Amino acid sequence: MEHRTDSLTTDASRPAPRAVEAVLGARRAHTRQQFIAVVARQLHEIAPGTVRVRIVPVTVDDRPRLWVELVAVTGQVVSTSADQCRQARNFLRRAFPDADWTRPRSYNAATGALTFDSLSVPAELGIETAPAVAS
Repeated sequence: MEHRTDSLTTDASRPAPRAVEAVLGARRAHTRQQFIAVVARQLHEIAPGTVRVRIVPVTVDDRPRLWVELVAVTGQVVSTSADQCRQARNFLRRAFPDADWTRPRSYNAATGALTFDSLSVPAELGIETAPAVAS
């Protein structure tokens, strides 16, 4: 009986590339889920009920600042405490050291997504664009 080897079989000491990719993908997904859970738990400890954090760069007295909102699932602001907002901001800046904090950001605690937060006028106001102003 002839022993046949082809591309579908591999050396027993070396896993197949697909299996390695599957294991690595599962590990990355597990690590990501752990990260999301830890961040959500930390935000809840800072200000209970926080599910979203909005961070917007602003200028106050000619000095750059970051405006922080801790938002509940209802869309209402959870806390306006400067200390809690500062803690959340510092925590997210450490969690996402490569993020560009000169642009408005929104962190969703359920998904773990830190996204660009484009500012817009609420549709209820009926204002699509501001009129041009002559200088």
